[in-house]
Amino acid sequence: MNYNFDEIIARKGSNSYKWDVSDKQNFLPMFVADMDFKTAPEIIEVLKKRVEHGVFGYVKVPDNYYKAITDWFLTKHNWQTNQQDIIYTTGVVPAISAIIKASTTLGDKVLVQTPVYNCFFSSIRNNGCEIISNILKVNNNHYEIDYEDFEEKASDPKVKVFLLCNPHNPAGRVWTKEELQKMGNICLKHNVFVISDEIHCELVFPNQKYTPFASINEQFALNSAICTSPSKAFNIAGLQIANIHTKDKKIREKIDKAININEVCDVNPFGVEALQAAYRHGEKWLEQLNKYLYNNYLALKIFFETEFSQLPFTQAEGTYLAWVDCSKLKMSGKEICNKLMDQQNILLNNGEMYGLGGESFIRINFACPSKTLEDGIQRMRIFFKNIL
Repeated sequence: MNYNFDEIIARKGSNSYKWDVSDKQNFLPMFVADMDFKTAPEIIEVLKKRVEHGVFGYVKVPDNYYKAITDWFLTKHNWQTNQQDIIYTTGVVPAISAIIKASTTLGDKVLVQTPVYNCFFSSIRNNGCEIISNILKVNNNHYEIDYEDFEEKASDPKVKVFLLCNPHNPAGRVWTKEELQKMGNICLKHNVFVISDEIHCELVFPNQKYTPFASINEQFALNSAICTSPSKAFNIAGLQIANIHTKDKKIREKIDKAININEVCDVNPFGVEALQAAYRHGEKWLEQLNKYLYNNYLALKIFFETEFSQLPFTQAEGTYLAWVDCSKLKMSGKEICNKLMDQQNILLNNGEMYGLGGESFIRINFACPSKTLEDGIQRMRIFFKNIL
């Protein structure tokens, strides 16, 4: 079956955070990380059946839910995770917050690799912890890890947690097994617990391979909590479903307690049904989606490299988020995004949101039909020509 990713869905007026954040006419949002495609029809059909039932009370998560997860990760990613290792919750951000709460005390430090997903910062601060940045290095428009700095930071006795983004948002890196091993071994050496946000794990480009951090060896599995969700890959973020995987019984009990303290222990029936449909029947849709996203990525890459080579375009390996260095414009990412909105009515993310190393960057969400992307490229073309 061929799926139609060219279809333009009118999202304005649907109470979409992405599309209804502005009342301006001809507004084009390419910022918040959800997609402008309908989810897989196999998911829609399952949800229709659930709606027809007509009763939407509290849900008991069935064994089939866990089996869908474990089967998917075993067959697709060669990762053996078990039902008893999994805690469900409403989203990856609440999951991260709960795990930090379970694995730190007030005043502890949490290591992150900036520029990185901005919600990491609020999850750390809200738990009374301090952010420590291992700033990623850029080599030929490709991000790499500064291992010397990483180990220096990890060796601080106050650093209790390393918050990993795998694949990385916004740098687009799909970390290799070797890179993950090196970071994991440093964390083991210095007794640093690893929390890995793997929400973008299904969104990888051709010839790239996602490696679940906990799949590498038993020691890593016992020294980590992995956060997964079908929400990004299948565009079902609004259904509020995610999972935490951890093998260590003691830390799992602490996380479960934190989930309940924060009252994010109840999920909705639609999320439960959608996850099972995605992991049971969504693989072909996902394969075609990734090809489409890769073509969009290439279109943006060609645009910047041929027309605005002064603005280095980060070489990515996954996600649907482009990351562009605008330091030559002598403006902050925030200034650039404000001007783009004022002059071209296009909303992007400014790089300052993502911490140290992101100040002069912009982030572009290219998960949209190609015609929408063409519209965005034309608006950016006009803007950057005027600026440069």
